[in-house]
Amino acid sequence: MSTSTKSDPTIFIIFGGTGDLTSRKIAPALYNLFLDGWLPNQFSIIGTGRTQLSDEQFRENLFKDISQFSRSGKVAKEKWDVFSKSIFYQVSDIKDFETYKEFGKRVEKHNTEWKTKANVIYYLAVSPNFFPIIASNISKAKLADDPKKVRIVIEKPFGHDLETAKELNKLLSSIFDECQIYRIDHYLGKETVQNIMAFRFANSIMEPLWNRNYIEHVQISVTEQLGVEERGDYYDGAGAMRDMIQNHLLQLLCHVAMEPPVSFSADEVRDRKVDVLKAMRKFGPEDVRLSAVRGQYGSGWMKGKEVPGYRDEPKVDPDSNTETFAAIKFFIDNWRWQGVPFYLRTGKRMHQSSSVITIQFKDVPHLIFPTEASESWQQNRLIISIQPEMSIRLQVQAKRPGLDMVLNAVDMVFDYKGTYASQAPEAYETLILDTMLGDQTLFMRGDQVEAAWELVMPILSTWQNKKSLNFPNYSADSWGPESAEALIARDGFNWFTLPVQGNKK
Repeated sequence: MSTSTKSDPTIFIIFGGTGDLTSRKIAPALYNLFLDGWLPNQFSIIGTGRTQLSDEQFRENLFKDISQFSRSGKVAKEKWDVFSKSIFYQVSDIKDFETYKEFGKRVEKHNTEWKTKANVIYYLAVSPNFFPIIASNISKAKLADDPKKVRIVIEKPFGHDLETAKELNKLLSSIFDECQIYRIDHYLGKETVQNIMAFRFANSIMEPLWNRNYIEHVQISVTEQLGVEERGDYYDGAGAMRDMIQNHLLQLLCHVAMEPPVSFSADEVRDRKVDVLKAMRKFGPEDVRLSAVRGQYGSGWMKGKEVPGYRDEPKVDPDSNTETFAAIKFFIDNWRWQGVPFYLRTGKRMHQSSSVITIQFKDVPHLIFPTEASESWQQNRLIISIQPEMSIRLQVQAKRPGLDMVLNAVDMVFDYKGTYASQAPEAYETLILDTMLGDQTLFMRGDQVEAAWELVMPILSTWQNKKSLNFPNYSADSWGPESAEALIARDGFNWFTLPVQGNKK
């Protein structure tokens, strides 16, 4: 997590420089870091791709992208004139070893001009099947020999299953030290996610309550109104479990459930997250039937527009068994959380786009108020909204104004927009800056990735080996299949939804 220190001179090499991720996230993030004064005085951004472009053409493309997708709005010409001088483009074939020789020459050229040895960051914004090729060629060209100066950023998905994740970890660790590998999960860069640790460990009133004695259950819900759009070919081989739960939602769970670290060092924080994953109860075949629900959306109407079912989306198998919805009940078998269920839910074509963590506290042991005073009684809840609204709400009971003793739930709210005038940085800004500073606190370690895969593999294997006979089983603009409601209702609970404004992801 960033401090006020600028990084050393940095060369930022983006594999997939002409791709969608660069256009929408990486380039706007770098520009905003420049505007806010976080980039070093000496920096270079080198985009790579097979498209034939000159430096100037590449700059013009990024100008349009940043103007469209940056939180700071349209690019100011005077700022762009300064920023764009450090942007370059190299036509490259990532399978061709000669490409990497050119990278080496560019790095040496900058080092000579700057009269110092710069940090070099290789950002792999490409399809996962290219990760091993790029890493191997970087090694072959001897471009990763200095562990203090060279870093590699790997986007998700990190592996397709436990076996491929282990293979990729083994390859990367044969080339790079662990301190050089930045496995990026953009959810961990979101302001509200970072605030979970601040809320828990910077406030003495929370820690005594943060355990099985006071917390009844926890819900983590990440839902999207969007369908698979043009990602059908990727998504049909992934599904909701691989795309969301194995990484994003389990990371959120780790933030909520981790033990207090003894310091804020990267490895200490990540050690505590691994402890959570290792303590989570493993699934057997019967557990999958009782505690895991899958779904696939059918056709329906969204915002007055008819939308197709998943199997009718472009590049999707018409007989697909891929889940677009998953709801899982997990348990953490340790002293703090024994017996407390953690319910995780994610899905596409849902009624609302939101990411919300809800912690429900146990009811009061004895109710002293008369029945008519507490007709709208509600247990205390802590609601952490990550998107589209960024807020933390503590719901408590209070007396309604008037001569009668009538209670109702009220919210004690901290929200970013109402508290801070400045705009919160995008997640990629935080994570890219931390990469430049060499801070791995918000990045997944190799053993953490493997522990997450190990946890979900029994569910994935069961679902893959048994075709669902009721797909599609929920319509667009709904809250998912009925079996998801039954999953949580069996325990006497229901899924929470938070009224929020807008549905921007």
